[in-house]
Amino acid sequence: MPILALKIMKPLLLLLSFLWFFSCTGNKNTNTGHGFSQLITCGDEKVAVYEMAPADSLGFVKVWEWTASMSEGLPENFHDYFKTTDECKPIGENQILITSSSGGVALVNRTDKKTVFYAHAPNAHSAEYLPGNKLVVALSTAENGNSIRLYDLDHSDRILFTDSLFSGHGVVWDKENNSLFALGFDQLREYKLEDWDSSQPQLKQVNEWKIPDESGHDLFLTNDRRLLLSTTNSVWQFDIKSSTFSPFPPLEGVHHVKSVNLNTQTGELIYTKGEISWWTHHIYMHLPKKDTLALTNKKIYKVRVM
Repeated sequence: MPILALKIMKPLLLLLSFLWFFSCTGNKNTNTGHGFSQLITCGDEKVAVYEMAPADSLGFVKVWEWTASMSEGLPENFHDYFKTTDECKPIGENQILITSSSGGVALVNRTDKKTVFYAHAPNAHSAEYLPGNKLVVALSTAENGNSIRLYDLDHSDRILFTDSLFSGHGVVWDKENNSLFALGFDQLREYKLEDWDSSQPQLKQVNEWKIPDESGHDLFLTNDRRLLLSTTNSVWQFDIKSSTFSPFPPLEGVHHVKSVNLNTQTGELIYTKGEISWWTHHIYMHLPKKDTLALTNKKIYKVRVM
C-alpha cells in the first residue's frame, strides 16, 4: 500500500476503534426485556429506586434514594411528616410523588432530589397529578383526615378544595374519560373537574359504587382502562365502561395487598402485601413467571414501576 494511504488509514482506524469502544462501554443497554426498567419502593422514611439489570436478569441495584432530611426545598418542620412513606408514584420520567401516613405530601425531582411542592395532610395515603398543574390527595382515618384534598402545585400547603371520604386510600386520573376515581373504606367514587380554570376549582362527584369487600386500599388504572383495587381479603377489577366489579383472578383471595401494578400488554404483575403488620420485605413479580425480590434491610409498603 502506498505510504500516503497508510498515513490516511491509520488515523481513520484509530477513530473507528475509539467510536466502537465508547459505543460498547459508554452507553448501557437499558433493554431489560420487560415492560419496566425500574422499581420505586416506599414504606419507611426512605423512598428508593431500583434498576433492573439487563438481559432478563432479576438482579436489582439501588440507583436513587430520598429522605425528607436530605431534600432541599422541604422545610425542616415538615421532616417528621415523612417517617412512614406510603406512596411513590412516578410523574413522567423526572419526578416522584410521595405521600406519608405520618402526614406529608411531596413532589420531588429525580435529578437533584429537591422538593418542589409540599403539604401537611394527616394520614395521607395516595395522591395523583391532575390537569392544570394540580394535585389531589387521599387522606385516611385521622383528625382532619377522611377526605380528598385538592392543591395547586404552584402553592405549597394551600388547600383549594376538600370532600369527605372515609378512609381515603387511593386516587387515579383517567384521562380518556376525564374522570378522577377515588377509593375509600367501602366505596369507589367518580369525580369530574369543575370550574377548573377559576380561582376556586372543585371536584364534583358524579358516581359512587359500593365495593365488594371492606377496607379499600390500593387503586391502579390498567392500560386497558380497568381499575384494580385491593381490599382486606382480595383484589378486584372494576370495568369502567360497564361499571361492574369482578375478582381479579391472579390475586383473587390474596389478603392485605398494599400495592398492585399490571401491564396488560406484557402480562407483568408486580405487587406487595402486608406480611409483618402493614409492611413486608418482599416484592412479588409475575413476569409472567413468578418470582420474588427480597429487600431484607427495608420496610416496603408499596412498589411502583417505571
